[in-house]
Amino acid sequence: MPVPGYNVTVIDDDMQEVKPKTLGNIVVRLPLPPGAALSLWQNDELFKELYFSRFPGYYDTMDAGFVDEEGFLYIMSRSDDVINVAGHRLSAGALEESVLQHPAVVDYLKQDIEEVVGEIVKLVRENIGPVAAFRKVLFVGGLPKTRSGKIPRSALSNLVNKKPYKITPTIEDPDVFKTIEETVRKKL
Repeated sequence: MPVPGYNVTVIDDDMQEVKPKTLGNIVVRLPLPPGAALSLWQNDELFKELYFSRFPGYYDTMDAGFVDEEGFLYIMSRSDDVINVAGHRLSAGALEESVLQHPAVVDYLKQDIEEVVGEIVKLVRENIGPVAAFRKVLFVGGLPKTRSGKIPRSALSNLVNKKPYKITPTIEDPDVFKTIEETVRKKL
């Protein structure tokens, strides 16, 4: 729904508006309307640095998304959760949604693993396009989640890439990391 006073648009890293259905940075053109938050409690400088320095003339929502042909805005993920593949920006959230379309994902595996991997790779390619060179799938019993239900993607990325990672105190079941680490060690 349009909100009066907010001129929301999607731009690339060079501050150019992107074509419909192209992933970019969701920003709000300045000036912001009356009633919009214009500072952080006792830290105006940090507010300016976080939200106004990356794209001068815009408020940076720090979200990535796109606008469709009809003007509807789709928020796909946080800007820091976007993957750059061969010069194309891909949303980690969109990749996850593609994978979750397969019926064997989440509940249980009911087919040959190689067949399921092939089907998942095909789903990602159909939904995202050939630029999504998605080839490896790792099946685990569960994913770590915070109490608010978020998946700590950066910690998981570090784990899979055999880099140091931090388990935050808000993780519901920290033992899930150990299970995933063991699976990564065996399968990758």
